[in-house]
Parts: sequence; C-alpha cells; structure tokens
Amino acid sequence: MNNNDVLRRLRYTFDLKELAIVEIFSAADSSVSQTQVSAWLKKEEDTGYVEMIDVEMASFLNGFINTKRGKREGPQPIPETRLTNNAIFMKLRIALNLQAEAILDIMSLAEFNLSKHELSSFFRKPDNRHYCECKDQILRNFLMGLQKHYRP
Repeated sequence: MNNNDVLRRLRYTFDLKELAIVEIFSAADSSVSQTQVSAWLKKEEDTGYVEMIDVEMASFLNGFINTKRGKREGPQPIPETRLTNNAIFMKLRIALNLQAEAILDIMSLAEFNLSKHELSSFFRKPDNRHYCECKDQILRNFLMGLQKHYRP
C-alpha cells in the first residue's frame, strides 16, 4: 500500500492538521517541514505531489507511537529503510495499544472478518513458519475500520 495513502487515511481518521503531523515527526526525533507534509498529502495526479519513502513513513509511525503512548526510555528506535504492510500494521497496533479482540472488532466495522489465528500470523517474524504477508486489502480494511471506529 502506498505510504502517502496510509498517511492521508491516518490524517483523516485522527483529524490531524499538517502542523500536528510535523509535531509527530519531531516526537521521533525527525524534522520535516509543513511544505513536505503538504506535498505528501496531495493526490498522485496533483502538481507538487511527492512520494513518501519508507524511512519517512517509519519515522512518522515511530512518532505516532511516541505521541500516543509516550516516549520510551533510552535510545529511540531507528526508522526502518524498508517498510512492509506487516510493519505498518504492527506499529499502528502498538501506537493504539490494541489487543487482538479490539483489532478483530475494528476489522468487523469494515465488514472484513478474520480469525484470531490469521491475525496473529501478521505479527510474527518473517522467518516464522506461521508468518503471513499482510496484503494491501487487509491493511486497507483495517484503516477503514479505524476510520469508522474513531470517526463514526
């Protein structure tokens, strides 16, 4: 799934202004300008659109975790250079402090049903034999469920 699309959906779901997004980045010890954020939030066909790279999205998600749950002691996590849907899903789960039942309820708001076992397979390490890749459709439905949950 496109990082810009994830950012746009999270911005709408949590009613984040551009300045709030800049502050979320700073919570992860990363600095971006309001102009950069504006360019990321534009649609692909708009002039001035800039594609958000994985390390920028990882910084945003790390900042989102710090904003929602508070900064942890010690050194901050280094943003990943390669981000998968599984990693995005995991970081959102951590930021929102969601347990499996809550995630399944959120998914059902988007009229998408998963079993607990299917869900747990997304949060395993890639070398685990029960690991399953999180497809765009699943992440999209989770984001839609979040939107329905936080902005009914």
